[in-house]
Amino acid sequence: SSEITFERIIYPASNTISRIFSRHALEPGPTDRRLALVKFGQRVVEPGSTIRTDGARQLRRFTDLGYQHEYFTQLGSDIPAHVNMPAVHMAASQLKRWIDGTLHQGISREQLSYYLDEFTFRFNRRTARSRGLLFYRLLQQATNADPAPLKDLVIPRDE
Repeated sequence: SSEITFERIIYPASNTISRIFSRHALEPGPTDRRLALVKFGQRVVEPGSTIRTDGARQLRRFTDLGYQHEYFTQLGSDIPAHVNMPAVHMAASQLKRWIDGTLHQGISREQLSYYLDEFTFRFNRRTARSRGLLFYRLLQQATNADPAPLKDLVIPRDE
């Protein structure tokens, strides 16, 4: 099984509509984590939306930032975390399985954001109404990005 700690390395977010998990966002977490989860939430969640989190104190400030905030303290609870936040747990378990099965644990911190982008694209396209539009958006982003020479993409090995 994967040695990925999601609260420390990867920040997951899920847009849930009833029992259908429509879209996910994943992002590598910074080494300085003080308010990083709050900033991530502000980037990927529209103000006024409901945010469901664990009971971490720093996340309770979402209410003051214009979000409906529901938090679930897992410590001492009889209800498992996957019941209160099933979409995030599904994305996390599928990401771990994808890393094990596809990348065979061959990931590095430097390349993590690229792997997360690929996984997010693959995960979100499963429930997309128009898969062609997803591919169109991918091509649009690729053509709007500056060229990246191979030397910028490859991490030099220390010899």
